Amino acid sequence: MKWRALRPLELVHFVDEPRFSLEDWLAGMRELLANGARPVAMFAQDEPGGGHRVWTVLAPNAAGRLCLTNTVFPPGEKRSYPTLSVDFPSMNYFECELYEQTGIEPEGHAWLRPVRSGNHWRKDGTPYIFYRVEGEEVHEVAVGPVHAGVIEPGHFRFQCHGEEILHLEIHLGYQHRGVEKLLPRQNRAQQLVLVESIAGDSVIAHATAFCSAMEALAGVAPSLRELTLRGIAAELERVAMHLSTLSGIATDIGFALPAAAFGALRTAVINLSAEICGSRFGRGWIIPGGVRFDLDDALLEKAKRILTDVLTKFPDVEALLFNSASALARLEETGAITIEQARAAGLVGLAARACGIASDARADFPYGIYRYSSIPSLTLESGDVYARAKLRALEIHDSIQFIFEQLDNLPASKPPHPIREMASNAFTIALTESHRGEVAHVLVTDASGKISQVKIKAPSFHNWQGLALAVRETGISDFPLCNKSFDLSYADHDL
Repeated sequence: MKWRALRPLELVHFVDEPRFSLEDWLAGMRELLANGARPVAMFAQDEPGGGHRVWTVLAPNAAGRLCLTNTVFPPGEKRSYPTLSVDFPSMNYFECELYEQTGIEPEGHAWLRPVRSGNHWRKDGTPYIFYRVEGEEVHEVAVGPVHAGVIEPGHFRFQCHGEEILHLEIHLGYQHRGVEKLLPRQNRAQQLVLVESIAGDSVIAHATAFCSAMEALAGVAPSLRELTLRGIAAELERVAMHLSTLSGIATDIGFALPAAAFGALRTAVINLSAEICGSRFGRGWIIPGGVRFDLDDALLEKAKRILTDVLTKFPDVEALLFNSASALARLEETGAITIEQARAAGLVGLAARACGIASDARADFPYGIYRYSSIPSLTLESGDVYARAKLRALEIHDSIQFIFEQLDNLPASKPPHPIREMASNAFTIALTESHRGEVAHVLVTDASGKISQVKIKAPSFHNWQGLALAVRETGISDFPLCNKSFDLSYADHDL
């Protein structure tokens, strides 16, 4: 066996883990990927005598299980390996990131490019050159990284023939904050502030992953009530962000009435979060060991009243968008991705579910309250803007119903479980499902039990490639709508 089975939140005492040869490491990954596995995380750990130990986590088709494998690249030797991405495109970006961070080169990689470091990524100083499509009447359109309004920075390089997009290259990393390197240097309180700043619209998803990993390393289990409150927080975040995206989609097709109505409903949801924890985006709600804010009887009734009002009004607004022939003409068959493309690119979350792939960490790797109370994980098959929009509407219904179930069955309070010491020379991986898809946090401890390394992977890391695929052979005027239907984050990609 060239890998070993691993469960999320299981401790890995890396000192005792067998080290596979480069050949076995590659053969193990090839076997898993050929059988439908997708990459979840890939990171390098500094070796005491120099060099790197590279760990790879993959998710096979079997739900609830991960596969872990590793190999060592010693110092002073040729630091390279035959690329996997030519045969398995889902490994493409993971290999680019590993090279950018360590200089370990995937030989034969078809499109080695920077992930976050711009022109400083090549170890020999060679600048990066954007891909170009040659041909008569082919022209290039460059957009960003500076955009109008308050949008985050990202550069889009279109190769077009007339209005038709032949190729889109997405270049990010303009707001790389070095979160992974900063986290181990901070005290616990400041670490959580940084985690909540990874992406302002995914505060709960990232904070829950980070805190869950800390709890696993410390052997601490939050109470059922605290897990329930985390689930409520996560679904409130999902509902708010799906409403925001639907508002943006309506705006991009010039449909002002549902755009404004979706926005108003979102405001009601995020204001409810503010009532509970003091932040409309859930900052400060999730803490290591549990939650900082609970629901008393008054807040419980207020939450039910607000969510009942949202659920009552939402179907009428939803009907405005999805029963309009002119709106459907803009949404249907626009920016479509096939299930084969989605699998090859390793898409996760809603972008994958819109192509018919059941990808949802709440169901595949149940965590927290989702181990005891399931939530539907729906799929559509058309893979277009319509599917990505309609799935959001369906998930809003399911998430609010899930919240009602939890509010009606809140377990009794129990004393908190503070985190003190964590296991030494170990790491664990925590998975959560944000409104975009799978969030992964790997926390590594040193000999004293302190966090020495962090690896964070957000769903946008997978799904930006999906946007590039979606706009091929579409008109360039459809790009804003396709972009909004994915609603990806520059921040949680750039870290």
